[in-house]
Amino acid sequence: MTTQGSAAAVAPVRVLVVDDQPLIRHSLRLVVDGAGDLLVVGEADSGEAAVETARRTRPDVVLMDVRMPGGDGIDATRRIVADPDLAATRVLVLSMFELDEYVHGALRAGASGFLLKDAEPASLVDAVRRTHAGESLFAPAILTRMVAHYLDGGPSRASATPPGLTSREAEVLALVGRGLSNQEIAQRLTISMGTVKTHIGNLLAKLAARDRAQLVIAAFEHGLVGTDRPGRTDRPDPPGRPTRIAGRASGS
Repeated sequence: MTTQGSAAAVAPVRVLVVDDQPLIRHSLRLVVDGAGDLLVVGEADSGEAAVETARRTRPDVVLMDVRMPGGDGIDATRRIVADPDLAATRVLVLSMFELDEYVHGALRAGASGFLLKDAEPASLVDAVRRTHAGESLFAPAILTRMVAHYLDGGPSRASATPPGLTSREAEVLALVGRGLSNQEIAQRLTISMGTVKTHIGNLLAKLAARDRAQLVIAAFEHGLVGTDRPGRTDRPDPPGRPTRIAGRASGS
């Protein structure tokens, strides 16, 4: 029993690498396999191949390129997320570009995060681990652009509180949108971690959101992120370190 428990505890995170450029796929494989707790279980060079390979290999995390022939990464993400047989698979989008249309498209498709390809190898490895753990990650530049998009010339935003939410749930959603972790939300509102997790679970259910990343978009779209830019208490993490939006309904 002890041996089986130990084996389960050290099982590597299974990763599918998707990119149409062989050199980039090879580089990503080297970085991922170089981490002792991660393992590349497949590669794909198109969106269509990504979906097929994901169904065959059942990865924990998909590193997904955006611009590819044979079906782009956003469509592939949508199909993977919608597949009930891949319910445990999470998608981390990698791109050379931080264009708003890519970021919003990827997140609406169900991606758990969006990183730029110029991220340091250590940051990429950390991002894979955190994505597998149920967190949502964004490069600092990405979160800043998301805020700018919704506060300056973005789509019209709805009323401050989405229908069906309590005032406290709206407060929690606003703080999620600003990138605060569960612990930071608990400290800000002077409530317990357990209460924060309960509110997050209620928000996921009421807003039909798959994960924390979807709640971030909801906070922006409903105008719950303040009109000031992220400042001393709300700014993204320092450059070089992915901004994490931690936890799920049952996560930490």
